[in-house]
Amino acid sequence: MNLRTWALCLLAAVTLLGLEAQEQEHSTAQPSQDRPTGTQENKPPTGEPAAPPNGAENPGMPDQVREMLRGFLALGAPPDPAAVARGQKTFVATCGFCHGTTATGGAQGPNLVRSTMVLHDQGTGKEIAAVIHNGRPEKGMPPFPNLGESQVHDIAQFLLGRTQAAANRMEYTIQNIVTGDPRVGQAYFQSHCAECHSPSGDLAHIATRFDPVALEGRFLYPANNPYGMFPPPDPRALKHVTVTLPSGKVFTGTLTHIDDFSVGLRDEGGEQRSWVYEDVPGIQVEVHDPLAQHLKLLRQYSDADMHNILAYLETLK
Repeated sequence: MNLRTWALCLLAAVTLLGLEAQEQEHSTAQPSQDRPTGTQENKPPTGEPAAPPNGAENPGMPDQVREMLRGFLALGAPPDPAAVARGQKTFVATCGFCHGTTATGGAQGPNLVRSTMVLHDQGTGKEIAAVIHNGRPEKGMPPFPNLGESQVHDIAQFLLGRTQAAANRMEYTIQNIVTGDPRVGQAYFQSHCAECHSPSGDLAHIATRFDPVALEGRFLYPANNPYGMFPPPDPRALKHVTVTLPSGKVFTGTLTHIDDFSVGLRDEGGEQRSWVYEDVPGIQVEVHDPLAQHLKLLRQYSDADMHNILAYLETLK
């Protein structure tokens, strides 16, 4: 099995497990009837720090998916969370001024997440200990001989967590994204989306059915059909096609495939039909894509537009 085939199989398995977990979550979750509208619900509780970006494991990811991804990316065992927390404090106080508080580089120090030495260290502290204790005076790095073995190990564990998080983007922890102006978003919706969608119709209470991240994904990428492996989530997203033969006979149905050489459809009776263009000179093909407007808008959205639309959709409880 080549790498491309393996990657596609992994993607299929990850998607299926993710969909299964999402369905289980939606089937057991009870939407709150008295939850106030707005964006506060997505912010961390007062007095508690937000989860570090690209840091700890994504709590919404099923364990099977997490382990599969870690194995595929050959990440090895994750670092000890307690050691990571201690190492982060030591790193920020000792090294953050030059290397940045997230180890991605600062005004003077390089990015340690991409450091070959850090990657080879694998969270043990053995590779980086000498550099920490002796420094690199020729490059402007002072020595830190007072850091003990356990402190160096904790720093190494923190750096291991940073390198693994950079490699495994599927565990990226998304912070609050509901930051736009719902009134501006409503105005944009009325002028660009109201012809097909209604807040009291198909979008009624949509914010209670999807979290903000999933909701944003649905209006940006409504087809959500990676590599054509799964059907669109909504039958209304299916493309339809009209094929007119040189004889004048017309066939219509759901588009099943189209490329530079052929086209295929499934008619209302469920019968599959296909034509090779060179076998039918003069054939005319017209595709009707109900998501064409979504694709058009995707090329026009500014960052502010996306945040404002999401903020408005979040009010549809």
